[in-house]
Amino acid sequence: MNAKENRTRAFTLVEIMILVIIIGMLATMALPYVGKARESSQNVRLMNDWRIFMAAFESYATEMGEFPENGSSGQIPAGMEGHLGETAWTAVTAVGGSWDWDLEQFGFTAGISLVDSSIVAGQMRNVDEKLDDGDLANGLFRQTGATRLTYILEL
Repeated sequence: MNAKENRTRAFTLVEIMILVIIIGMLATMALPYVGKARESSQNVRLMNDWRIFMAAFESYATEMGEFPENGSSGQIPAGMEGHLGETAWTAVTAVGGSWDWDLEQFGFTAGISLVDSSIVAGQMRNVDEKLDDGDLANGLFRQTGATRLTYILEL
């Protein structure tokens, strides 16, 4: 191999290394945006689920004259089978955990809770800002336990 071929190979290796570094830098810059897009998608799905469930429980209460009895986490409350649809209520949520129907719990009459999820404090506040008042201690959307978020239907 002559000197010219050696220089050509050296330049090719340097060019490949520079290309790898540039791709790595671009990927590093893109990661925060991917995380934010994922969080935004999770928030939209959670809010839509809560709205669908609120409508179902309010429909039940209108038809029956009262809310259904308190339920167990991840299970459809008695009488709600035709109103909820098993798939959404019993499936793992966008942020893990499960749904729970609360009647006469935590100091309010009726609420829909997300329990044991992996949602973090900042993400909870973002959801609260969209659903309610942005304060997880007050309003209709509250943090009612260390791993429980509740949308209150009736105080």
